[in-house]
Amino acid sequence: MNTIRVLISVTDKTGIVEFARELTSLGAELVSTGGTARLIRESGVPVTEVAEVTGFPEMLDGRVKTLHPKIAGGILAIRGRADHMDALARQGIAPVDMVVVNLYRFEEAAAKAGAPREELIENIDIGGPTMIRAAAKNYQDVAVVVSPEDYGPVVAELRVNGGALSLATKWRLARKAFRTTADYDSAISARLEREDNPGPLPLDLSLRAPRITELRYGENPHQSAALYGRRGAGIAGADQLQGKELSYNNLVDLDAAWQLVCEFERPAAVIIKHTNPCGCAEQDALAEAYARALECDPVSAYGGVLGFNRPLDADTARRVSQTFIEAIAAPGYDAEALAPLAARKQLRLLRVTPGLDPLVVKSISGGFLAQTADCAGLDRAAAQVKSRRAPTDEEWKAMEFGWRVAKHVKSNAIVYARPGQVVGVGAGQMSRVDSVKLGAMKAVLPLQGTVVASDAFFPFPDGVEEAVKNGATAFIEPGGSVRDNEVIEAADRLGAAMVFTGVRHFRH
Repeated sequence: MNTIRVLISVTDKTGIVEFARELTSLGAELVSTGGTARLIRESGVPVTEVAEVTGFPEMLDGRVKTLHPKIAGGILAIRGRADHMDALARQGIAPVDMVVVNLYRFEEAAAKAGAPREELIENIDIGGPTMIRAAAKNYQDVAVVVSPEDYGPVVAELRVNGGALSLATKWRLARKAFRTTADYDSAISARLEREDNPGPLPLDLSLRAPRITELRYGENPHQSAALYGRRGAGIAGADQLQGKELSYNNLVDLDAAWQLVCEFERPAAVIIKHTNPCGCAEQDALAEAYARALECDPVSAYGGVLGFNRPLDADTARRVSQTFIEAIAAPGYDAEALAPLAARKQLRLLRVTPGLDPLVVKSISGGFLAQTADCAGLDRAAAQVKSRRAPTDEEWKAMEFGWRVAKHVKSNAIVYARPGQVVGVGAGQMSRVDSVKLGAMKAVLPLQGTVVASDAFFPFPDGVEEAVKNGATAFIEPGGSVRDNEVIEAADRLGAAMVFTGVRHFRH
């Protein structure tokens, strides 16, 4: 059994006492700093203070403790080079075989609203990243452990290999260490930039994110793909409870479903096909919302993706299980709901923690585009009634609902709606009047008495005329066309109500 010398300095003390005890049982000599050393010693595990090794006390409120040649030299010396080892011997420096370090919690300090600059600065770790990078640079001879999740596997391998770790393991740990310091520096840079650039768009766009999983392929089988992100809120951080592996297209559609369903306060259900809603409804009960959403276009719903803004109950789950569905995103699932869904073994179930990103990023050739999320809602008081006839209360309810849905339909977007239910969707057409026609063509339910929500202005009266011919009685749109007067005149001539919002909702 090899005797190894381990340097430990951790902010996150999770599992460190147990790890230290296991290392000692393998004959390791432990060296540690400040609070970590105290915790280990008080647990009955022998440990040497770093100050005893360096012959120099911690100073400057702990800013200087491991920044010393007897620490750096012990980590960085290449064991296979005689001149390195001779230099250590001349200076009385003992080699360090393993560095166990995690960093000051800068991101916790940065997350505090109004955190003063002084607090941010004091939470920037200096010695920790230095030791981590030094050990990772010398990975052939020094193992670097930066996460409690690696304690168990490291101990297990040390036991099997007589106190040694394989080169492959040390290389894996080194790569993880460099990712850790890169993420840390990126977080510091991004937060400090906000001190002088408080707006929503950063001066430097950092897109660092760990790979969560490789995907079978991308949009098509000949394309490679992977999911990147961090565990937490949203689709990327969701827990998959059942079903086969998620595909690239599943994830894109699930995100579209989740973003749309989060628009609603009442129980809501969304059915997505190729990122566009082919059904959406909000009702007093989730099962009823799903039933109303399915009514919109049951043919397109086959093989679709669902989003719910409430935990699935048994009644909703039984209804869902009657149709072939690829995947579901919801904040949870009642125990009674899981049984009928489990019968669909291929059905992917995602439990999603609510939360949407404030910044939307899209790649283009040679760069990225970033914008703030489209969070603009509809304020009925601020909207302008442009027609002679004001909308009825029923039409207002339908317009408010349809306006929220239109935000999530690819431009040119047209949504025929009733209060709490989408009736027809025209998406992604090159002309707005064609979207009006497509929405009517796709409609299964009667269009008579529906309202039309348009993501952008009607450039000509023909869209209004076509929609009224299909049964629409009221319109909600941003306004802003040079032909607004002609469009309003058409609405008046046809007895329709028309409301301008002043807010456009393009989605490309």
